[in-house]
Amino acid sequence: MLQPVLPLTTLPDFNNEVAGLIHGYLFSPDSPPQRLSAREASQLARQTLPEAHFLWLHINLNHARAERWVQVHFDVDSDFFDEIHSASPRTRLAQQNDALLAVLNDVTFSREEHSAQNATLWMWCRPQIIVSARYRPVGMIERMHQQLGRLSFAQPDALLLWLLGEQEAQLEQVVRRSSAAVDAIEERLLSQAIKANRSELGRLRRMLLRIQRLLAPEPAALFRLLNRPPGWLKREPLSELRIFTEEFSVALNDLASLMERIRLLQEEIAARLMEQSNRTLFLLTVITVLALPINIVAGLFGMNVGGIPLASNPHGFLLLVLLVLAFTLVAGWLALRRPRS
Repeated sequence: MLQPVLPLTTLPDFNNEVAGLIHGYLFSPDSPPQRLSAREASQLARQTLPEAHFLWLHINLNHARAERWVQVHFDVDSDFFDEIHSASPRTRLAQQNDALLAVLNDVTFSREEHSAQNATLWMWCRPQIIVSARYRPVGMIERMHQQLGRLSFAQPDALLLWLLGEQEAQLEQVVRRSSAAVDAIEERLLSQAIKANRSELGRLRRMLLRIQRLLAPEPAALFRLLNRPPGWLKREPLSELRIFTEEFSVALNDLASLMERIRLLQEEIAARLMEQSNRTLFLLTVITVLALPINIVAGLFGMNVGGIPLASNPHGFLLLVLLVLAFTLVAGWLALRRPRS
């Protein structure tokens, strides 16, 4: 018989702080999820749970004793924590011994700052227990915790699939918000803020590249899992995993298309800046050419030597003005004429 546990409204006691336990719940098919303290979860781990019951433990890795507490009381593989300490935070789903290892990333996108903050979640899943661990607060865990009274998870893999769906929804939200930001930049492309648009597109593209590296699941590990799943994983979760893979591929393709669109906009802005620079250089060239005749004449007639022509002519100044004007008109015609195609 299972010992009675505390109701949902019971707050965690001091033992939770010592063990690093943030959330602990017992899931059963006939009753809502029941909150557990660290002591109660340890006691249940020494009992044999019925087939339809499972535990969910969410721990804070910043607590020094959290890893040791989970390993001692719940037989979590040490490879799970080796994965946390040594591997990259890139999203992946793979088989680890007889368990499922999942690495998820919770991304918060700020449209105003065009930046994304990331929090990584590591998960270890077996038939009657699922352990999630994090260093920084994970938004999708807190959203799931707020909805536990309405959600029903028959197995640990159902909870894992719900979180996978949340990450895929976050990726779609990032794509939508980024696309809206790119639309606004595209509308401002003809304005005078080209330089600001260019830097904004650069920040947005770097942010999307970082999100793509974090959220794109490793295909090799995922395909290995789909081809050789653990024996306890049923057919229905495998079908949902395949659907999730297809939906995630569509979202990643949309993200790649958006980055290609940003690249084209950057090239368009670069072409406009180059065209503007060419027009400025052409204008400076024309001014230089038009000023060349008067500079030459002024230099010649300004020499303090004898024999300067028209020095004693009463109409010499007018003749020089007409001469300079004629040379300027010829130089302007030569500079502004269009070459024949």
